[in-house]
This record gives sequence, C-alpha cells and structure tokens, in this order.
Amino acid sequence: MDLIVFPDKNGFSALWGERRWRCAVGRSGLAADKREGDGATPIGTWALRRLLFRGDRLDRPPTGLPSQAIARNDGWCDAPEDPAYNQQVELPYAASHEELWRDDGIYDLIVVLGHNDDPVIPGLGSAIFLHLARDGFSGTEGCVALERANLITLLAEAKPGDAVRVLAAAPSGL
Repeated sequence: MDLIVFPDKNGFSALWGERRWRCAVGRSGLAADKREGDGATPIGTWALRRLLFRGDRLDRPPTGLPSQAIARNDGWCDAPEDPAYNQQVELPYAASHEELWRDDGIYDLIVVLGHNDDPVIPGLGSAIFLHLARDGFSGTEGCVALERANLITLLAEAKPGDAVRVLAAAPSGL
C-alpha cells in the first residue's frame, strides 16, 4: 500500500488506505526537480526502506519493515561531495550531516525513504524521511511528517514494497 501525499485546501493530506490524515511537507512545498538544501519535498514514489527509532523514548513499534534503534552517535551525511552522501554515518563525522538523536522528538520515529539512494547522485537531495510532525504541522526540510498515532498505525500495517507517493495535485475524486 502507498501513503499518498497531496496538497488540499487545508495544506497537505496523506491517504493510507481509507484513512485520511493531515501531514506536513517541505517548507518550500513540493519539487519535481529536488536539490540539496532547497527545503522541498520531492514529487514521486519513494519506497519505505526501514524504520529507525529512539529506543530510549519508545519500544520498537510493530512493523513489517526492517527496524533498528538509533544511538546518540547516529547521523546522516548531507554533504554532496562526501562519499557517504545520503547515508547513515557515525558521529562525530567530518562532513556536513544531520544528527538523528534529536531533542525535539521529530526523529523518535524515522522511516528512511528510497529517495536518491539507488544510485546516490550528489546534490539531488538527502535525508528524505517520513517522520513525526511538529505541533502545527510546520514545514520540514523536505521530508513528509505525520502525527505520532498516525505514523504508528502506518508502521503496524507497512511492509516491504510499500511506498510514499507524493503528488503535485489531489487525486481525482477528492
């Protein structure tokens, strides 16, 4: 099953089967031509690769996806010139990176999406995740974000082969 993300009159929505949830996308909206640092969520279909979670804050949620608890020294390289671009890295790391262990809680649950990973092309975007939304659903750096209860529901039903499908417009009939 795909999580279908699209703009609507209230911002952005996500369909998971028959359920419709509010979601957040990149602070710059959607982009057909994603670039590193543009703040846009890439339009397209991105496989749900695996779940990363904060084991100190919650138990491993039930899911059919491969999963792994993150540690304080986990990061994600966002430096296009680095050989580990768009890959998980161990901190400290010399090149530019994101820290996965965050105080704000939005990375307590991270679904790694299959954007720019097979093959990785420098500069076409990194760290595109499905993660927890901030209060008020403020824009992300390019990820898709859901409320905790909704992401946990999705994880319980998700399996390899499922994806996030980001559309430029609402599907017909909505």
